[in-house]
Amino acid sequence: MSRQLPTLPKGTRDFSPVQMAKRNFILNTIKGVFEKYGYQPIETPSMENLSVLMGKYGDEGDQLLFKILNSGDFLKKVENEDLEKGSHSTLPKVSEKGLRYDLTVPFARYVAMHQHEITYPFKRYQIQPVWRADRPQKGRYREFVQCDADVVGSNSTLNEAEIVLMISEIFHQLKIEGISIRINHRAILSSLSKLAGNPELESAFCVAIDKRDKIGDEKVKEELIKNGFQSEGLGKVFPLLDISGDNTTKLNQLENVFTANGLSVEGIENIYSILAKVKQLGNPSNVVVDYSLARGLSYYTGAIIEVTLDDLSLGSLSGGGRYDNLTGVFGVPDVPGVGFSLGVDRIYDVMNNRNLFDQIALKTTQLLLVTFDQESFDYAIPIVSTLRQNGLSCELYPEPTKMKKQLNYANKKGISYVAIIGTEEVSSKTLSLKSMETGEQQKLTINELLDFLI
Repeated sequence: MSRQLPTLPKGTRDFSPVQMAKRNFILNTIKGVFEKYGYQPIETPSMENLSVLMGKYGDEGDQLLFKILNSGDFLKKVENEDLEKGSHSTLPKVSEKGLRYDLTVPFARYVAMHQHEITYPFKRYQIQPVWRADRPQKGRYREFVQCDADVVGSNSTLNEAEIVLMISEIFHQLKIEGISIRINHRAILSSLSKLAGNPELESAFCVAIDKRDKIGDEKVKEELIKNGFQSEGLGKVFPLLDISGDNTTKLNQLENVFTANGLSVEGIENIYSILAKVKQLGNPSNVVVDYSLARGLSYYTGAIIEVTLDDLSLGSLSGGGRYDNLTGVFGVPDVPGVGFSLGVDRIYDVMNNRNLFDQIALKTTQLLLVTFDQESFDYAIPIVSTLRQNGLSCELYPEPTKMKKQLNYANKKGISYVAIIGTEEVSSKTLSLKSMETGEQQKLTINELLDFLI
């Protein structure tokens, strides 16, 4: 009888030690910047009650939730009548919980439950896996890590400005060049929809405009006309999406158009305020006002931010925006917030393709102790303990064996140095330190070794 080889569920992955070192390098960089700006970590459970999750992501999102069957006899409450009515009738009786779909809804639930314990403004970051029952394809997984940072309880545009600075600093530290931090405002999109003559179709306008980079202007216009817009109205709007010049020029020109047509300039003034604070805080050169930035998520009510590479085919690396009522669905209204999320998997792919990972950062062991017999092995045991107590990352090969085998182990793990211990080293109470990169070798005492490597 042949044994079946194990497999992974579709849309999930294993990560090797090297891959984990690279991912941790990214995550530690992100955490460092978050904490530098005063954000604190929280974690929420992998599973939430379905009553928390359902209805927050639209009908399609509800379908993509992984539901967890109740423990024990999960069918005991199900009647034939429920089965005849279908899944909507059966689901509540067989499943009460689901895996989280994102980190935003669990965060809203957290704020609602801990509202009296939280110090506002509350700055939190959260780095945890989420699950979506989507069709797996390249770059899209059923299990992946989200990396979110949000501040709630403040309307100040200082928060948006600091998010722009955080994004700029993160990508600078990761050495990812050629990014644009694109910024727009929901009120600007609303006014553009009014200028086109269909204020009631703002949602359809945003959804279509959000596809502009992917399908082009003509296809976007076709979709908008199909949804009820007129060609004449769209003719007024589309030239405004491509206003050229610096950010001030773009804002001034659109403000003149809106004023002449009696439209709100609130969104324009809001972006002016954000950019002024960005300039005072650090003024990164890659912040771009982009009126075609829409982002499909309907809960954004203010500024919208997205990070893209010059090569737009890779999609966004980060995105976010302001929302007025994060916790309203949980009975705690009027808690404003703004936040953003980083696409760790896409960032990893970009860095990997560009060979940006620092090799030193990927090594877990600095030194391997190599021995040949029981005497040298016994001599090495207290040495490895002393080295670790002094903060050195080191290993003792677990048994005395052929040098070639031990050196191969060091090479495969990317260990920089080996300390060779033979009869001569035991008698002179020294170690022969060898660089695996250059092959150079020198005899050192334990103290000299510590001074050399630490």
